[in-house]
Amino acid sequence: MLSDPYHWIKAIHLIAAIFWMAGLLYLPRLYVYHSQAIIDGEMDAALKIQERNLLRIIMNPAMIVAFILGIVLIGYRLDAITSSFWLPLKLIFVFGLVGYHGFLAAQRKKFERGERPKSEKFFRLINEIPSIATIFIVILAIVEPF
Repeated sequence: MLSDPYHWIKAIHLIAAIFWMAGLLYLPRLYVYHSQAIIDGEMDAALKIQERNLLRIIMNPAMIVAFILGIVLIGYRLDAITSSFWLPLKLIFVFGLVGYHGFLAAQRKKFERGERPKSEKFFRLINEIPSIATIFIVILAIVEPF
């Protein structure tokens, strides 16, 4: 088992995906608080640092590692691309999360400039997107229903 790289790659891929998902779930929550913070106040300044660090130190590296190792894992399962529908469908959800990640990064830049791009309610609602996507991704990857 120690010499089989597939299981190690899969484990590290899953760890990176968990870290990325944690960030995708937490960042909108920070935006809820940031929407309520007074511009140029203490909370505003603290949230800007937290959001920037979350994206740069945890989310971006975790997404990159999960994505690269996901491509490597696809190399082990090329048959799944052509013979079944679960992997292409899973990739649609994954690319959706990559787009969501990009959207959140763009919102951070707006907060950084002192803007309030969306309402607190908006950020509460979109906070459910990664949870729903994760349910489908995990079922597709583990059960391989199609």
